[in-house]
This record gives sequence, C-alpha cells and structure tokens, in this order.
Amino acid sequence: MLDAALLGCGGSMPIPNRYLTSLLLSYNGKMILIDCGEGTQVSLKLLKWGFKDIDIICFTHYHADHAVGFPGLLLTIGNSGRTEPLTIIGPSGLKKIVEGLSVIAPNLPYELKLIELGGDKENSIKLDSIIINVLPVEHTVPCLAYSFIVERMRKFDRDKAEREKIPMEFWNRLRKGEEINYKGKLLTPDLVMGERRKGIKISYCTDTRPIEELIDFVRHSDLFICEGMYGDDEFLPKAIDNKHMLFSEAASLGNEGEVKELWLTHYSPSLIEPLDYIESTRKIFKSTFLGEDRMTKTLNFSE
Repeated sequence: MLDAALLGCGGSMPIPNRYLTSLLLSYNGKMILIDCGEGTQVSLKLLKWGFKDIDIICFTHYHADHAVGFPGLLLTIGNSGRTEPLTIIGPSGLKKIVEGLSVIAPNLPYELKLIELGGDKENSIKLDSIIINVLPVEHTVPCLAYSFIVERMRKFDRDKAEREKIPMEFWNRLRKGEEINYKGKLLTPDLVMGERRKGIKISYCTDTRPIEELIDFVRHSDLFICEGMYGDDEFLPKAIDNKHMLFSEAASLGNEGEVKELWLTHYSPSLIEPLDYIESTRKIFKSTFLGEDRMTKTLNFSE
C-alpha cells in the first residue's frame, strides 16, 4: 500500500487556497517529498502525516517555487527529533543549491546525503524497496521528471523448489533474496520464487514541454501527476516560450502512456477556475482529475 498526497497545486507563486506544487509519498513508515516551495510546511501540518519520517526529498529543478521552502523544512525536521541521515536528490547543481539554501538552516542534527541525477539520459536508483527513475525534461533550467515504483514481493513456489531439489533448510533464506553456494552450485531466489508481479507506479512531471520520451517514462502508471499550467489551448505560444504544458498536452501524455489516472497540477496563478477546462480535457483522457491541495489517494497492489 502506497499513500500519495498532493500538498499544493500552484505554480509560480502561492495564492489563497493554493500552495505551490509539492507531492508526498508514504510507504512502510517512510516518506518521500517531491519539491518544496512556499506553503509546503503549512500543507504538511494540515495533512498531519508528520515531518520526522521524511527520508528523501527530491527536486525536479531549482526555481524558487519548487525549492524556497527547503531550509525551513530542514529545521522543522530537525526539531521533530530526527537524527538519521536525510537523502536529497536532484538534477545537476544540487550541491551548490543545498549549500546555499542551508546557510539559514545550520547545525542540523542529521546528515544530508546528496544524490545528483539526470545529465542527458534516464537514470534509476533503488532506495530501500522503492525504485526511483528520473528523466531529464525540457524546461528553462535542468529539470527532472520522476517515477516511483514499489516492487511487489514474488510468491514462494513450493512446487518449483521441490522440482529443483532445493533443500528445505535454504528455502527461507532464498525467499529473502539471499544467494547460497551449495555443493559447488549457486542457488538463487529464482529457483524457489514464482513469476514477477506488478508493483505500484506513480509518475510526477512538472515544468516541461511534453517531450516524446515522457510517454514511455510514465507508461502504465497507476497515478500520473502532471503539470497543467494553462487550461486554454490559446495559451500554447506562452507555454512553448516558458517551457510549460497545457491541460490538453498533459491529457495526451496520460492517454498515450496508458496511465490509470491523471491528476493535473502546477496551475498558473492566472488560472482561477481550472474546472472550466476539465470537460474538454476529459475528451482526450477520461480519467483526468483536477489536483487540489492535500488531495490524497491510497494505491494497493492489483491482482
């Protein structure tokens, strides 16, 4: 089970009832925060999921509306009693940004571990039981799209273990992922485990043009959270100039990527009524929903 909360759905600047875009994921008592603009802490407080268990903070990019809430959050996490290291992930320039912003958050009671990803190609890392994939996208500064995959444990296959003549004393160790040398033969978990099962996938993409690579990157996401800076297609020239997306472009990505559900986010401050554009957007991708501050969803493994 994976819980997702859209902490804010605004872009550029916060406005009443709309904090800046940020996403919080919670799985097995661990939490991942993606982006941290103004208002993130307020939304976290209202959500009541806590601060101490945020283990990873991911940045899509370093524009102020995605990063300026970071130093205050570091202090709050420290005041919550956390002493374990906190992992920070972002595109090129991460070290410089963290050093600059943390000047006003000195003497933290925990270590910051920095992981810089991106470059010009897709990257992937695994932290605990979650695979984090990143894709460089097209914005005015280096920017990443993210996907988070929670792997599902394969079932133990007793018949397979017996057929392979694996001694029973090794079954549990192999089930836990251990490899064992036995009588000159390497025993691997594949010898006792069933077929791989579909995990849970959430993709998050904001501040970019709809590049072709995004279709495969978000493919089959259980939840795709994507920027919809402008609702009206008449804003296409502005979207191209500023490297942002229209509602219709986000919906096309969701449709072509065969995602289960799309949440729109990162609305322009001038977009007062996103609801005015939802019906035309749903003609492109039916399962499109308007993101709202502290909108939540629980995702479970499917059979």
